[in-house]
Amino acid sequence: MLSKIIIKQVIDSQKERLILMDSGLLRNITGFSNLSSHTLIVSGIRRCGKSTLLQQIHKTFNDSSIYLNFEDPRLAGFDLSDFNRLQEIAVQENTTAYFFDEIQNIDNWESFVRFRLDEGYRIFITGSNASMLSKELGTKLTGRHITKELFPFSYSEFLSFTNQESCALSSGQYMKSGGFPEYLKTGLPEVLMYAFSDIVVRDIAVRYNLKNTSVLQQLAVWLVSNTGKPITGNSLRKIFEIGSSSSMMDYLSYFVDAYLFFFIPKFSYSRKVQLVNPKKVYCIDNGFIEINSVSFNEDNGRLLENMVYLQLRRKTPEIYYFKEKKECDFVVFQQGKIRGLYQVCWQLDQNNMDRELSGLVEAMNFFGLKTAGIITNDQSDSFVTDDKTIKVQPFHEWAVT
Repeated sequence: MLSKIIIKQVIDSQKERLILMDSGLLRNITGFSNLSSHTLIVSGIRRCGKSTLLQQIHKTFNDSSIYLNFEDPRLAGFDLSDFNRLQEIAVQENTTAYFFDEIQNIDNWESFVRFRLDEGYRIFITGSNASMLSKELGTKLTGRHITKELFPFSYSEFLSFTNQESCALSSGQYMKSGGFPEYLKTGLPEVLMYAFSDIVVRDIAVRYNLKNTSVLQQLAVWLVSNTGKPITGNSLRKIFEIGSSSSMMDYLSYFVDAYLFFFIPKFSYSRKVQLVNPKKVYCIDNGFIEINSVSFNEDNGRLLENMVYLQLRRKTPEIYYFKEKKECDFVVFQQGKIRGLYQVCWQLDQNNMDRELSGLVEAMNFFGLKTAGIITNDQSDSFVTDDKTIKVQPFHEWAVT
């Protein structure tokens, strides 16, 4: 519980800081300008630019509003009762909108938000935990919220931010650096080292009251070092000597909720089969892989594959890999309908040509598709076989079309 004076002081100081903040690159989030009866929720990993986006939206408002970042240490101890004092301040200042940053730190926040929505307030929220937000939204804000995900910069945003053109050189830089804005500004590896550690410790270990932080950190480093590879909870349990498979699955789900890692299943029409088969792990940002990995082998193909996954994931979460006799890297669905098949290959040559093409053709036959794609570093080509067309594109061309 905090005093009204403290809350007002924090509001005023954060407002001053907000005015002085660099407005940054305009992110591709739309649909908020006429939003009045719904809350806009922006979720995403720590440090990806959610606060900057909130500031960009805030600057479009002419009416009085209140902005609060709940990661401010002065707001430690803020609880549900403090929302009443916050509302008193809002009434005094004729506030018409609230902007809440990292609101998942406050228990039962959704009750306050729902009540203010009913009173006509406009509310904008960011959060770094997908599961906690969805759980709370499902109980109190059903049908009254619009949710958007924000990732580190896409390749197109990277080009705008760094003032570069689309080409193999810039895509190679993006493949190594990733898209976290602060790292692109400074070039300091420590930025990504500390961000990675903060996510593991603060967003996972502390939030879920996990005692064995050391094992969690080791697991995170192992996963970032094995991006693109198939894993199972049971195999990881044995590697890290964790007592039960359920505990390991909990750890993996925490990584997903914090947007640090994604685990894509092998495609099957059976949900049960999907659950038991190995999943492939991908990381939220290539910069994390480059800086935090303990793998000593330079693997550009693995980095390219992660980069392609992220480009696809920005459009849809319905992504699988295909593996029967052969393998296809990505099977992409949207709203339950097949939308594309993609193979990723750093460089097509005589040693891998048959493997890459046959994997795609088998998947095309399975799903009844006539076209598919191979994403490369810097090759363009086209193959036609049995009335099926496979288009080969370099990442820098494919990612901006």
